[in-house]
Amino acid sequence: MSNHSQASQTCQVLIIGTGFGGLGMAIQLQKSGLSDFLLLEKADAIGGTWRDNSYPGAACDVPSHLYSYSFEPKTDWSRKFAPQAEIHAYMQHCVDKYGLAKHVRLRSEVSCADFDEAAGLWRVTLSTGELLAAPVLISACGQLNQPAFPALPGIADFQGQAFHSARWRHDIDLAGKRVAVIGTGASAIQFVPQIQPKVAQLRLFQRTPAYVLAKPDRSYRTWELRLMGRMPWLQLISRGFQYLYHEVRGLAFISMPWLMKLYRFSFERHLHHHILDPHLRAQLQPDYVMGCKRILISNDYYPALAQPNVSVISTAISRVNADAIITADGREHPCDVLIYGTGFAATDFLAPIQIRGLGGQQLNQAWQDGAEAFKGISVNGFPNLFILYGPNTNLGHNSIIYMLESQFRYVLGCLALLRARNARYMDVKATVQQRFNQRIQLRSQQTIWEQGCTSWYRTASGKSTNNWPGYTFTYRLQTHAPDSADYDCIR
Repeated sequence: MSNHSQASQTCQVLIIGTGFGGLGMAIQLQKSGLSDFLLLEKADAIGGTWRDNSYPGAACDVPSHLYSYSFEPKTDWSRKFAPQAEIHAYMQHCVDKYGLAKHVRLRSEVSCADFDEAAGLWRVTLSTGELLAAPVLISACGQLNQPAFPALPGIADFQGQAFHSARWRHDIDLAGKRVAVIGTGASAIQFVPQIQPKVAQLRLFQRTPAYVLAKPDRSYRTWELRLMGRMPWLQLISRGFQYLYHEVRGLAFISMPWLMKLYRFSFERHLHHHILDPHLRAQLQPDYVMGCKRILISNDYYPALAQPNVSVISTAISRVNADAIITADGREHPCDVLIYGTGFAATDFLAPIQIRGLGGQQLNQAWQDGAEAFKGISVNGFPNLFILYGPNTNLGHNSIIYMLESQFRYVLGCLALLRARNARYMDVKATVQQRFNQRIQLRSQQTIWEQGCTSWYRTASGKSTNNWPGYTFTYRLQTHAPDSADYDCIR
């Protein structure tokens, strides 16, 4: 394609990203009779988070029957909580079964997208300089795709090997090495127990301890798999029960924070059962309200920390030098390999893509006080841009796939509205978005995530940008179909 400013209109819909959001949206577009779409993927394989996070022990903390599309049930998951490779294979299965490969363009990173108002087109520039255009742009970048690195002095001077858990270096043999792990979030609690038996020494630098509960995980028995294979409705029932169980947990996050005391009790029991050393136990005891940050589940994290070759260090890191980490008390902790388990820049939703809407306004300018979107999907001033897993649609208590499926239906409804109105574009009204966001922020203040802790759910200024402060079924009702009164439809 020639590199001039007027790209030929490439298709009806451009989708950025091939994680659960992008693939599911593509399948639903296809089912609705629209096959003129392209999926743009910056990496060299599909899969989003489940392609990137291939660290040892990577698995889902939502049960596999619930963490899969309702329209593509899988009865033969090997475990109650699926491991990463199996989830990634499921996504590849969806690509194959629905013939999506011909719609996917790998190694196609979007650097910017500009809305051409006169033509009613999104003009998308890839990092190679190639130009594409489509009336509708769907962002399915997700919230967890930009690894966050700690800003530590001297980090560039470290002479050993260093990598982020989401960019795991499988070529580095950790056997017999002194390994330092910075961070104790959802990734660290999965890979630490896997590498602990191999390494000579593991130093775990912990800023804030997490609440860790036992994980009700096990392999499915052969007879269970055979039964579900023969009677697929059993998988549906299992999914339904898991959905209800998780939704009831939502009560503790959203409406009745006092219910958290029950979870607090099982946390204490789990901690006391595995950690006998009173000093270590005190280090692992969080000092904030349970649920305020992400609650983690693991059966082997605490046992791993109790091993003689592991030390948990809660003193702040002051700097890094060529072969050691120096803590604020002046102590040196020598290490050969440094692993960042420091999570993601989750509140920078579409970074580093530059998105310009009506009148050339930039999305990151519109979002300088924290990201917000109407129903997490539409942003005023950015017509025909639909965001999947956008602001305030993350969950602390249930499966994100359920939220995505609600969004797929809503976006299909918006496309139908565009066609019915014969409109060039639709733009959510500023007042509608404002009212919606005020409600979200008010609701968020009553939830457990606002009980006085900092977490990736909020911006530095304290705005809740990530979590949905309600139940998933209320979200589904609210996204049942777009109300044309919420949008300006421009012919």
